[in-house]
Amino acid sequence: MKKTFKCMLAFCGALAVLAPVAPAQAEAPMVKTQVPGYYRTMLGQFEITALYDGAIELDSQLLKNVKEQELERLLSRMFIEGPKMQTAVNAYLINTGSNLVLVDAGAAKLFGSGLGHIVGNMRAAGYDPAQVDTVIVTHLHGDHVGGLGDSAGQMVFPNATIHVAQTDNDFWLSPQMAAQAPAEIQPFFKMAVDAAAPYQARGQWKTFAEGSEVVPGIRAVKAYGHTPGHTAYAVESNGEKLLIWGDVVHSHAVQFARPEVAFEFDVDQAQAVATRKSLMYSLAATKTLVAGMHLPFPGIGHVRADGKGIYSWIPAEFAPLPPASQ
Repeated sequence: MKKTFKCMLAFCGALAVLAPVAPAQAEAPMVKTQVPGYYRTMLGQFEITALYDGAIELDSQLLKNVKEQELERLLSRMFIEGPKMQTAVNAYLINTGSNLVLVDAGAAKLFGSGLGHIVGNMRAAGYDPAQVDTVIVTHLHGDHVGGLGDSAGQMVFPNATIHVAQTDNDFWLSPQMAAQAPAEIQPFFKMAVDAAAPYQARGQWKTFAEGSEVVPGIRAVKAYGHTPGHTAYAVESNGEKLLIWGDVVHSHAVQFARPEVAFEFDVDQAQAVATRKSLMYSLAATKTLVAGMHLPFPGIGHVRADGKGIYSWIPAEFAPLPPASQ
């Protein structure tokens, strides 16, 4: 028996030596691409598509009215190690069933290669820029209107009428205001003029007054301070409401907990702070859905009151859309 067992072991050993060694299975190569930058949700009968233009790294020193130690504490509690902090650049596409409305157009490449992805993400989301019939602008800063034109200065949205608040229009498109501005701010005036020019030439640039209903279901809401005519948009369908508030917040880590913190590029910092405090108070009280251009993508969620004058940002959870039959 022992002899038989030894023979079997020897035989198995010989087979092991003779058998070809199976090659190791290769590891899967890394893909190293991100998902397309769009997120879709429904608001009543309106389809809302958040579009990601990219991100900018801002110096935390651009935040004002806060002590350095407190600023570091607020950033670190959100795992942000200064002095740089990332802020997203978002836009929102609203299909009302009658109109295809784009709220802001992103930056194109005005601020580097990390931005300028609105059109690509719009196409990934199933829409073409030529289908957009209305663009409404929160304000005329380059990271919101740079994407209206291409590198050759041609219209990206050839069939759209651009709507901008009269007050912002009169400020940023004024040669007199540009001439009076500090040298470091003058490029912002040129960005606005360049974005507007091709649409003005074809009569596709219009202004509106405070409180106007730009298209049915979308109404302009005064949110002055960041710029003289900075405008939010109240969107409503079937009793469901969304406020697209533009640049009310630039740093979610700091300005919800401390709404009194201003931003370097607020034209009127005191007014911007007052606007932020007022909106946060009312939105938290009414539990209204919010979308913001510089909130972490997709920038949709709620404001929660955490105490007197202290708030938190509660992002919306990813969810499937209801079946088309509903």
